[in-house]
Amino acid sequence: MAAVFKQKCWKCRKNFVLVSSNQKYVICYDCQKDELNKKIKDPIMAELFNIPEEFYKESSFLRSIKSNYLRFGELSEKQIEAFKKVVKEMTEIAKKKKTNV
Repeated sequence: MAAVFKQKCWKCRKNFVLVSSNQKYVICYDCQKDELNKKIKDPIMAELFNIPEEFYKESSFLRSIKSNYLRFGELSEKQIEAFKKVVKEMTEIAKKKKTNV
């Protein structure tokens, strides 16, 4: 398991982002927001990426997957499965937080 720490965004140099030791390029949600808000034409993929904005703010992995789809126009089955798995885990964590408050 990789160590997790905070590092400043490479683009704006203002915001801190949680990163692991194996991440090379660190970018915050605010700097990547314009890229992620592009229109998705495929209805299946549009539904897949229709998750709460908070998930994208918290997870650079989810932002990376969406960015790759917008850049290349497709994803592998493993990428889709990993995206769904992380969203499911984050949804469960969010539900637990709501019930504990």
